[in-house]
Amino acid sequence: MTIFNTALSKPWIWSWLAALATFVLTVLFTGGASTFSLGQATLTFAAFSVIVGLGQMLVITLGPGNVDLSVPATITLSGTLALKFMNTDASLILPGLLVAIGIGLGVGIANYGLIKLLRIPPIIATLSMSFLVQSLAIWSNRGLRIKPPDELSAFTTGMTLGIPNIAVVGLTLSVAIWWLLDRSIYGRWISAIGQSPFAARMAGIPVDGTRFLTYVICAVLAALCGYLLACFSGGAALNMGAEYLLMSIAVVVIGGSAVAGGNSNVPGIWGASLFMFLVVSMLNTYGFGAGIRLMLTGLIIIAVIIAASRRVSAR
Repeated sequence: MTIFNTALSKPWIWSWLAALATFVLTVLFTGGASTFSLGQATLTFAAFSVIVGLGQMLVITLGPGNVDLSVPATITLSGTLALKFMNTDASLILPGLLVAIGIGLGVGIANYGLIKLLRIPPIIATLSMSFLVQSLAIWSNRGLRIKPPDELSAFTTGMTLGIPNIAVVGLTLSVAIWWLLDRSIYGRWISAIGQSPFAARMAGIPVDGTRFLTYVICAVLAALCGYLLACFSGGAALNMGAEYLLMSIAVVVIGGSAVAGGNSNVPGIWGASLFMFLVVSMLNTYGFGAGIRLMLTGLIIIAVIIAASRRVSAR
């Protein structure tokens, strides 16, 4: 009983329980048909949400008001320019990846430049940047859907030992972010800033440098997601990042990270991402449309925030 109570006290456990329950309901409704395929699809599409969710989690951990709304535009621009640069040439796969990462670095630097130098609130700064980045993506795309190199397409849609390669990438990045948060001084700094920026500054923590690095990491992860998503989808589209605005925030909140900052939760990102995809899959199975899906997502986020607020009040 003690082990059970300890498990339930972990904030990430609820997202995993919700994902498991939704998976079981979907399997029961379909009579168990294509259970293995559903599992692989869930891991694949959840991994994209994990990659952007990890970056958004770091930003939200910085404390109230910190959020990156430029994620969808960064995904679109990085995917578009990387594919345009590679132009189906397999020898340019690595340089294309560097192009995507470079775009992420540029967006992250610009985001924090607006926040720090112009003293614009993060939500306004990143929203403004998203319009600029999306405009650049539209100008560079011009309605074209450039295909990725065949080798890269095969990798993003392929599997290793039955596990989707995209999920392997997402897991690798998750371990790296967990190490940063749990084992590095950066993790202690970001948590301290989220709990009290003033106290962190008085303790000698480089608040501005840590916030700058966090926004850059978030943008780079979004750019990497765009690179992989464009290759997985067979080409870059101007709306390819749209759903990740709400999703990147939802998986952080549902995954158990503190909305007020100061506490992050990497395992919860995975549980929430799996849950969100399974909810969409279940609603599609039952014949519901996108409107119901978005409404349900909003209700889930509200419910989680209320529950988290009550837990904090109880303490």
